[in-house]
Amino acid sequence: MNIEMIRAAAKRLDGHARLTPLLTSPFLDEIAGRRVWIKPECLQHTGSFKFRGAWSALSALDPDVRRAGVIAFSSGNHAQGVALAARMHGVAAVIVMPRDAPALKIANTRALGAEVVLYERGSQDRDIIGAELAQSRGLTLIKPFDAPQVIAGQGTVGLEIAAQAQAAGVEQADVLVCCGGGGLTSGIALALDTDAPGLRVRPVEPQGFDDVARSLASGQIERNAATSGNLCDAIITPQPGDLTFPIMHRLCGPGLTVSEDEALYAMAQAFLRLKLVAEPGGAVALAAALCRQDAIDGDDVIVTISGGNVDPHLFAQSLESLT
Repeated sequence: MNIEMIRAAAKRLDGHARLTPLLTSPFLDEIAGRRVWIKPECLQHTGSFKFRGAWSALSALDPDVRRAGVIAFSSGNHAQGVALAARMHGVAAVIVMPRDAPALKIANTRALGAEVVLYERGSQDRDIIGAELAQSRGLTLIKPFDAPQVIAGQGTVGLEIAAQAQAAGVEQADVLVCCGGGGLTSGIALALDTDAPGLRVRPVEPQGFDDVARSLASGQIERNAATSGNLCDAIITPQPGDLTFPIMHRLCGPGLTVSEDEALYAMAQAFLRLKLVAEPGGAVALAAALCRQDAIDGDDVIVTISGGNVDPHLFAQSLESLT
């Protein structure tokens, strides 16, 4: 993985992905005790940054290989990104999704034309299911985070942050990234290492599912004891990726964790102050900026809202948390 791959992915994404803005709110600044700059990838196609990596991976395939179709496994955001990218390329997509994924994400993935195969998160291995389907049907597996072209696509978020921060006069800041397997985190870290070395990436995870934070602390890949049981389903993975972890270990600062209640609080603040809809897993970085002030350095903090695909009842629950 290198910056040239990210720049090449940016060229392939040009005209296909949305260039999302860098937003501010004086109300959020007051809560955080510093200036908060928000990168809202909830405004990206399919409602999350995952479209970037999906398009990058599909567009990099040999046309004959791509024509045979692709397969992915995901709790929803990668699923929708691959489904849309496949439809835009005119090829078939099969998506392996956990049965307990949010209904909206399952429905949207099907609506985008993909075949959805459901599995039990607690008792079945999605990697095995995906590999078996790929082999039997001749499909190309598009991994959710641990693949070079996927990381390159997610890294384009970092290229945009670097340019936007420079335009805003921000040279030193922690960049808080919602982190699951580390595709977005490692991609942004690689981009910033070259284009904005004064910006330090820090992964943010749900409490109890902090495999990346523990791995960064120990220097080796650590696994989560559980793989379900948290509202932040979009960023729950068993462990960091074999490709993503070395990048994060080399380039990232210490990880942060937030509670479910803090994620819901951040969702409500994003809506009230910026009129943004965030899902729990997509709001953990903002939650850290608002609730972990003492663990963050500097006058500025940059935050990703990585996704906004949330069921209506859960979104309503987040707003009720303020009453």
